[in-house]
Order: sequence, then structure tokens, then C-alpha cells
Amino acid sequence: MKLIGNAAVLAVIAGFVFSTAASAQQYPNKPIRLMVPFAPGGANDVVARIVAVRLSESLGQPVVVDNRGGAGGTIGADLVAKAPPDGHTLLIASMGLAVNAVLYPKLPYDTLKDLTPVTMVGAQPNIVVVHPSGAPKTMTDLLALARVKPGQISYGSGGIGSTSHLVTVLFLQMSKIDMLHIPYKGLGPAIIDLLGGQVQLVISNVSTALPHVKAGRLRLLAVTTAKRFYMFPDTPTVIESGVPGYESSGWYGMLVTSGTPKPILAKLHKETLAVLNSAMLKAQFEVQGLEPMPTSPEAFREILRADIEKWAKVIKTSGAKPE
Repeated sequence: MKLIGNAAVLAVIAGFVFSTAASAQQYPNKPIRLMVPFAPGGANDVVARIVAVRLSESLGQPVVVDNRGGAGGTIGADLVAKAPPDGHTLLIASMGLAVNAVLYPKLPYDTLKDLTPVTMVGAQPNIVVVHPSGAPKTMTDLLALARVKPGQISYGSGGIGSTSHLVTVLFLQMSKIDMLHIPYKGLGPAIIDLLGGQVQLVISNVSTALPHVKAGRLRLLAVTTAKRFYMFPDTPTVIESGVPGYESSGWYGMLVTSGTPKPILAKLHKETLAVLNSAMLKAQFEVQGLEPMPTSPEAFREILRADIEKWAKVIKTSGAKPE
């Protein structure tokens, strides 16, 4: 009976392995939903739409972008966390995924347990921009002005607890200056008011502010990468401008529902990396100020884990709470 029992167990295991391998060979067998947890038009959406077109060609199935904004990106992430684990529902997330893991005390999902990283997709710096009519001509000027006028310079953000808010809080903490926070319902409205002179500064992702910088409607003071950014070789970093150690590059990554079979995850990872390494995608990303960042799932998980720890400290000291 013991031999028969062992044989039966082995048969079940063999059947499961065969079934899983077969499902990976057939994957994908229907359209893929690529979830963007924000409204159309933002940097997250731009990244997703570029990747979706190329991944559709690679996988041989339509990859449809599904914008599900709300609650700082948690609604869309929750839909992916609770989707069938078959690789047909994907998430394009930004650094806000790590922020939300700390900012929202009662998330309907566990970021590190219910979502499985596939790969980092891209990265871009944030940029410090001001209205061109303002007094600060350089980042050094801004720091000097803020120190003689504490709390009198206003900055806009995409809302309390948003990425643009927290990267600015980190900047203020590390530079030991104080500014007046004016929160908006999204980074776009903050940029609009910066253009109109209602606020004096915004730390924005490149994609949102770039058209206005190119048109001369906003003045670029600094980039937030550790080293100068290829798109703005003559623009200093915040570190060079007098804030040692400050770095706040944004990232975008692909995740899938936890429990997705490993062969399907491996195939998705392989095909996505091929897309990220293609000349066509690199050219499209470059226009947006993005750099492809293909990684292993394990490397992306460590980046996510490290960012959760990093932003937990900023959120605690800032007192930021979800709106």
C-alpha cells in the first residue's frame, strides 16, 4: 500500500508539473490586461502604453491598458492582487507602490505578499522646476532664499503623501529648509498653477514637466539623480547644488498576481526583457526622459523592499496621511 501511495503521489506531482508546463507553453491564450492605477496622461500611463504595444507584438496577444485611478493608486493595485494568478492581469506600478505600503495603514492587499515582481521597467529623475519670472536662477539661489525666508516659498505637489510631496519633504529635511506646502489633486494641476505663478516650485517627474521646460515656460534648476542626467548635461544635481546625499529617482515596474505559476512568470519576464532591450523601445523611452531598467524579479523585489523602508522614515517624520 505504501508503494502504491507513493506512486499515486508521484503521479499527481508529475501531472501538476506537466499541466503547469503546458499552460506556460500556451500562455498567453487571451488578451492581457495591463493595469495602470492612475488616470490616463501621467508618466505611469505613458510607460504602460509604450510597453503594451511592444509586448503585444512579442506575446502575440493584445495587451490592453486599463486605467483604474483612485486612492493614490491602491485601487488598481488591489485589482491585480486579487486577479486570477494566470499571468493575464499585470500591473505597471511606480515608486508610489512602495509609498502606499506605509502611507495607508489598512491596505486591502499586502504589497510584498500579494504581488510578485516581474521586472523593473524604467527609471527617470525628478526635476526641480520654478516659474521663470521668479528670483531663484539656480538651485543655490533657491536654497539661499529659502534660508532667509523660511516658510514663505510655496511648493506644489500631487497631494499629501504623493510621490511629488514626499520627494520634496525629503529634500527639505536634508537641506534643512522650510517651505509652504500647497497640495493638489494630482501633479498635473500643480504644474498648471506653477505655470500661472500660484506656487513657486514643484519637484516633478521629467515626463510631466519636460514640455514646459523645453518651451521656456518653466525654469529647470536641478535634477535629483546622483549623477547628471543625459537629457540635461548642463544642469547640476541637487547634490552638486549643496544637499549631499539627496537622490530621489522615480521608477516604474511590472508586477503580477502572486501565485502565478513560475513557468508563466519566467516566460513573461523573458519576453518583457526582450522588449526593454529593443532599440525601438529605447528610442521611445529616451524621448520621455526614461531609461529602460530590466532586472530580475528578485532584484526588483529588493528595490521595492528597500524603498518601503526608505519612505517609511520620511512619512513618519513628515506626518503625512492619506487624503
